[in-house]
Amino acid sequence: MAGGDGIRTPATFPPLQKARIPRGSFHEKSLEQQKKGPSSSSLSVSSNNSPLQMATQVVQPQKSLESPQHMVTPVGLSESLGSRSTPCSSGSVGSDSGAAPFDICKKRDNKCSFKLSRSLLEINREKRREMEQFSKEIYLRPGMVLLKKFLKHDDQVDIITRCQKLGVGSGGFYTPGYRDGAKLSLQMMCLGKNWDPNSRSYGDTRPFDEAQPPSIPEVFRKIVKDAMQASNDFLKKKGGDVEELPPLSPDICLVNFYTISGKLGLHQDKDETKPSFDKGLPVVSFSLGDTAEFLYGDTSNVDKASKVDLESGDVLIFGGKSRLIFHGVSRIKPNTAPNWLTDKAELRPGRLNLTFRQH
Repeated sequence: MAGGDGIRTPATFPPLQKARIPRGSFHEKSLEQQKKGPSSSSLSVSSNNSPLQMATQVVQPQKSLESPQHMVTPVGLSESLGSRSTPCSSGSVGSDSGAAPFDICKKRDNKCSFKLSRSLLEINREKRREMEQFSKEIYLRPGMVLLKKFLKHDDQVDIITRCQKLGVGSGGFYTPGYRDGAKLSLQMMCLGKNWDPNSRSYGDTRPFDEAQPPSIPEVFRKIVKDAMQASNDFLKKKGGDVEELPPLSPDICLVNFYTISGKLGLHQDKDETKPSFDKGLPVVSFSLGDTAEFLYGDTSNVDKASKVDLESGDVLIFGGKSRLIFHGVSRIKPNTAPNWLTDKAELRPGRLNLTFRQH
């Protein structure tokens, strides 16, 4: 402080009083005590209260003994862990301004983490056991076929890698929501065309940030074509009055990432064009990562819905008479992703789902 405030300079202090605190400190402390009002009970110079504690005492004197961490409520903890979005002027909901893009893969920290690598023999045994046990086709209902473990291991890793790179770029993952503030319990990215949950329509850009959806990688289209061929080959062998599924040339792909707490209520995929419905063009769904408990049925009544597990590598196809079935995800089963996949692709805990359709 300046000398004009009445504080003696160190040269004028008696030798035995060097440890005394200058009067200016008492003066400043007194001003703070006056601000506190009659509720302040001590003028002790040795008080350990921090400025944050003292400021809190003015508002809530009864919490004066609490630590700063208990006194300050962290902003945003009341929101869901997967929430990254806020309402925008257009009524749509998108990513927080300035927020880091959602990354579906875990970040490696070589300095702070240590992980035991499994042997190649152990990984190959797991892959072989998985293929021998689950590789098959399942006829669920007319127009609905499940291809168990159809996606090859290398394809699964490649799909995750491509989605991760696209997801952190322009038009990447965000938390979709509605004008009333409700948010879907997942992260979404659109490929080919953007789907707006508010208008329930497709467009060339996202309303809240005008970002253009990335294109559908050709390798994804090739897998869809192969899956359609495999399902119709299976239906031919089944014989009888089973109808084959019409060919699909996807120009839309919704990529959803569900955390272990993610879910999706029963709904219909009915925002495509009338010709698409009239032809019964199917929806083709890829599942990667943790297992999803998938519900489907003729109504939105959960109690009447059928249930099937969709595991990593599964491809589900529903078209024809099943094109407008109600379907949803009731829960994600934690720690069910194959170890070899999480080791190699570094996918976060949860489920990555790609649904292809033709507008």
